[in-house]
Amino acid sequence: MTEVFTPDFDSYRWDPVVDVDEALPMVTVRWADGTSLDCFSLWLYENTVAIDPVTRESMTDPGDLPGPEVLTSAAVDQDGALRLSWSHGDVSTVHPGWLRSIAERRHVPDAVSELTVWTAAIGEPPTFDGTDVLHDDSVFEAWVAALASHGLARLRGTTQDRDEMERIGRRLGPIRGSNFGDLFTVEAVFDKADSLANTGGNLGQHSDLPTRETPPGYQFLHCVENSVPGGASRMTDGLAVVERLSRDHAEHYEALTSLEWVFANRARDGDHRWVGPIIDHGTPRDPLTLRAFYPVRLAPHMESTDVPRAYEAMRVFSTVAHDPDLMLSNPFEPGDLVGFDNRRVLHGRDAFDPGAGRRVLRGCYLDRDDVLSRLRVLQRNRRHTEPKTATSETRTS
Repeated sequence: MTEVFTPDFDSYRWDPVVDVDEALPMVTVRWADGTSLDCFSLWLYENTVAIDPVTRESMTDPGDLPGPEVLTSAAVDQDGALRLSWSHGDVSTVHPGWLRSIAERRHVPDAVSELTVWTAAIGEPPTFDGTDVLHDDSVFEAWVAALASHGLARLRGTTQDRDEMERIGRRLGPIRGSNFGDLFTVEAVFDKADSLANTGGNLGQHSDLPTRETPPGYQFLHCVENSVPGGASRMTDGLAVVERLSRDHAEHYEALTSLEWVFANRARDGDHRWVGPIIDHGTPRDPLTLRAFYPVRLAPHMESTDVPRAYEAMRVFSTVAHDPDLMLSNPFEPGDLVGFDNRRVLHGRDAFDPGAGRRVLRGCYLDRDDVLSRLRVLQRNRRHTEPKTATSETRTS
C-alpha cells in the first residue's frame, strides 16, 4: 500500500473510505459503518496542495487562496483513500484514517482525555511508580494521562533531591514562572513568610494565583522532607463541587458564577490583580477556572446590594469544598510528587507545628496547554511503535 501524505506528524489506522458524494465545492466521504464527513474544497486544498512537506503547515495566505472551483473531482481510489483532482492538473491522495479522525473529532483540544469526576470514595489519588518516570515513557504517559483525566495524580518513590522537581517539571514542558520564581519552596519560615503557604497554619481548599488573567493550569509539589505531625494534604475535585452546587444550591451557584471579585496578591515586590467570579466558566471552550484563594480576594466588584448574597454563596462553596465525602486527605511522604489541575482541583493543608520538625516541599507551575501537548506527543510516539497496516509518513501530493 502506498504511503500517503498527512498534514501532521501523527500516524493513523488505515480506515478505507467506501463512498464519495460530490456536490462541489463540497465533498462528502463515507465509511462502511455510516460515519461521514463533509469536506469543503478549500479546506482540502489547504491540507494537501498547500502543505509544506517539512513543517506540515499550510503555506497559502487566505488572500492568495484560489476560488472554491479549484477542486474538479473527488473519488475513492482502489485502497480506500480519497483522490482529488485540481484545476491546475495536480492530483492529491488523502489518508482516510486522517479524515476519519476529523470526523470523530479526535483533533479538537479536549479529545486528548475524557474527564473523570471523583470524590473521596477513590481513597487515594491515582498513583504511579516515580522511580523510572524520567526514563520510562510508559509510566510517564500513564501519569500524565491521569493528570489530564482526574486533574490529580501522584508519583511515589522519587528521589528526595531538591532538584528532582525541576527535572520532572521540565520533562513535562516549559515551567511557568511566577512571583515566587520558576521553582519555589513551601516551608514554614516564621517571620519571613511571603505567603500563608509558608507558615504552619491551616490552609482551606483553594486554587493558586487567581490574581492572574489565566491562572497556572497545573501545579506540582514534591516532598523533599517531612518530619512534622499533621500537615496532611487535602484535595477536592472542583468538578464535583460545581456539580453539587448547581444541583443542590442553584441560587448560590448563580452568585458564584456571576458576581465578581477583585483579586490582588499582597506582596512587597509585586502587584498582580484580576477581576472575576469564584466559579469562572469563561467561554464555552474554556476549561473550568476556580478563583478561590481567600488570602488574595481583595474586594467585591459588584453592586452593594449583591454583597451579602455573595458572601453567603462563598460560605456554601467552602462548606461543599470541605465536605469529607468529596475531599481526599493524605499525608506527604518524602519522595511523593503530586500534580494537580490548579484551575479545577482545590487543594489545602491541615495545620502543623513547624517547631516539631521540618516539612519541605518543592513546587512549580506549568501551563495546561504544555501538559496536554506532552500527553499528545507521548500518545503519538506510542502509536508510531505499534503495528499498523499503513503509515502516515509524508510524500508530496
